[in-house]
Amino acid sequence: MKETGQLAIQVDNEQLKIEGEEVENLEAAKLSLFIETNSLRLVTEYNTKTGFGLFNTMIEIHLLLVISKASPEYAENMNRYQKAARLFQGKILFVLVDSGMKENEKVISFFKLKKSQLPALAIYRTFDDQWDTLPITEVTVEHVKNFCDGFLEGKLLRENRTSEEKTPKVEL
Repeated sequence: MKETGQLAIQVDNEQLKIEGEEVENLEAAKLSLFIETNSLRLVTEYNTKTGFGLFNTMIEIHLLLVISKASPEYAENMNRYQKAARLFQGKILFVLVDSGMKENEKVISFFKLKKSQLPALAIYRTFDDQWDTLPITEVTVEHVKNFCDGFLEGKLLRENRTSEEKTPKVEL
């Protein structure tokens, strides 16, 4: 008779399970990553309460959707953004930044985005401060997937920035 365990996590109204042999062969680091990855929402809204925690996650790449929650296209774009988030769960942390909130202006300026370029995607790797942006008119799963895949493959969509153009790391 084998001993088995079960771990269930409830997030975004979905229960995720890991059981049987998966539990028996799971190392502490992998278990910790599974718990952290699956206890996060598919998309976390950036604000003063969540900001600190977002930068202390084990997931080193963050994809931000910078969009006004008051825009007529918000609900539809957000739905597609959440679908894309499932494709990169555990690899990229998906974040929503409401461009309609004054306190989020620092985030928008960090990525050198102007209001006229929004909505936009901004991707950021925490350990080396590499980032890229993609102004978009509509969020589609394909746009998000291509942008993320390109970044993961080391292809920045913008021209390489010179050192003086690099934004110094600041507390957002």
